[in-house]
Amino acid sequence: MASEIKPLDQLLKELPPESQAGVRNFVEALLKKRQRKSNGHLRQSWAGALEDYREQFTSLELQKKSLDWRIHI
Repeated sequence: MASEIKPLDQLLKELPPESQAGVRNFVEALLKKRQRKSNGHLRQSWAGALEDYREQFTSLELQKKSLDWRIHI
């Protein structure tokens, strides 16, 4: 037997007030997390960090090395 899928607002009304507050906190946290990810500003504080290796490696070699460093952190 297929169960009825209730709208979210109806389910929320069926919860006790303290659980409703918990749901609100959870949704607000999700929204904040989403806003942080999509703030649109690319940080480039790392720019120039590998400058010392310019003469030792090609850009492709540095890219591969940086991937190795990220995996081992």
